[in-house]
Amino acid sequence: MQERLSAPRSFGGNRVTGFFVGLAERYLPDAYLFAVVLTLIAGLLTAIFVTADIFVLVDAWYNGMWNILTFALQMALILLTGYTVARSRPVSRLLDWIASKPKNQGQALAFIIVVSSVASLINWGFGLVVAAIMARYIGKRLENVDYAILVSAGYAGFIVWASGLSSSIALAVSTPGSEANITQQVTGQVLDFGRTILTWWNIVPVVLIVVLLVPLYWWMMPKRPEHMRKVDRALLAREDEEAGRAETPDTPAGRLERFWPLNLAIAGAIFLYFGHQLAAGEFVFDFNAVIALFLAVGLILHWTPISYVRSFTGSAGAMGPIALQYPLYGGIQGLMVLTVGGISLAGTIADWFLAFSNEYTFAFWTFVSSNVISLFIPSGGGHWVVQGPVMVPAAERLGVDQGLTAMAVAWGEGTANMVQPFWALPILGIVGLGIRDIMGYGVFTLGLSFAIYGAFTLIAPFFL
Repeated sequence: MQERLSAPRSFGGNRVTGFFVGLAERYLPDAYLFAVVLTLIAGLLTAIFVTADIFVLVDAWYNGMWNILTFALQMALILLTGYTVARSRPVSRLLDWIASKPKNQGQALAFIIVVSSVASLINWGFGLVVAAIMARYIGKRLENVDYAILVSAGYAGFIVWASGLSSSIALAVSTPGSEANITQQVTGQVLDFGRTILTWWNIVPVVLIVVLLVPLYWWMMPKRPEHMRKVDRALLAREDEEAGRAETPDTPAGRLERFWPLNLAIAGAIFLYFGHQLAAGEFVFDFNAVIALFLAVGLILHWTPISYVRSFTGSAGAMGPIALQYPLYGGIQGLMVLTVGGISLAGTIADWFLAFSNEYTFAFWTFVSSNVISLFIPSGGGHWVVQGPVMVPAAERLGVDQGLTAMAVAWGEGTANMVQPFWALPILGIVGLGIRDIMGYGVFTLGLSFAIYGAFTLIAPFFL
């Protein structure tokens, strides 16, 4: 929605940033078309390296489109329930209070990077939502702030999600008996968080990335008001005001809609289930648990059923672009995992990097190959199912720590997200911008995180 942004007289950042921002604005198509182009590239590469049988290719692509539907609905509900929590009165007031602290553009960028990073480490869906809501609140408050770089900074905080508590790969390898626990299937090992996200070689790079993102964005930001792409603050205020309106008639139906014990009943049932599972030692913090937790918390924070319903349905518009693209990425994943004669495109890409790896460089080349594969499979869990069966046996043969191998894949999946529009779609849907508005800045976030995570894939093997 370009009309949200004013057109600056000229780009006010440095020339290097201006070059990449200009490229994105001029040549980067809508995110849907990006997915279409990736589909064609994946189909061509699969035809070259796996099979040229057009019917086999189309079959794999078509089946892949629908195999992703369960995951797609899970992602949609994580986004919408998380958004609804953030739009509840208590959380909204907290975020609004935090948004009132920055007094200028530099402070705003620092605040949104740190807040979104912390939120993403807690849960990736919550991180995306918090970043978007913070951007809207700050955009309404500050006149002299470039809205596009503000939103980009919020998305930059998402870079650390794969190192946090909701890391799909860390959760997969820590769950005994999970179909996605490739490590256990190959080696018999179940890797708890103490061997993945709670290690020093995962925590230190996270801290470095968050700390260095702040001066990076200060370096990129436009310095003068006439160079800034400003948001229509009146439009944001009007949208939030309209979303907050709720009139319920004083009728039997209206009273039922305001009957708060109904919210407590659903939330209580969810927490009762969680407690029973924890007591039995069977609780798994998976995607479904995240959705249920957000649902229960949101119901309590909104207090009345009608308040929750209106907030939830009001946020549903953010899912439109994502719903359109999920089937295409499912099709791409179907092509990537298509195996003919023991050969798949994902395996072929991974093998290219394995060919020149040893016990000290294996994690680094795993990380690099993960970045490449993530362009085609931007889902952490789906990515691991594709790349894990190649990397885990190779790590076993070379004597490489399996926790580092899993995290190298996770890091690569996270860094590639900065130039892969898939995960930017939720935040863009909430703030009302397009992918070309922020992608130019994402190149620099990718460069910083790639350098830091890549360095630790080379350092860690000497201490394991």
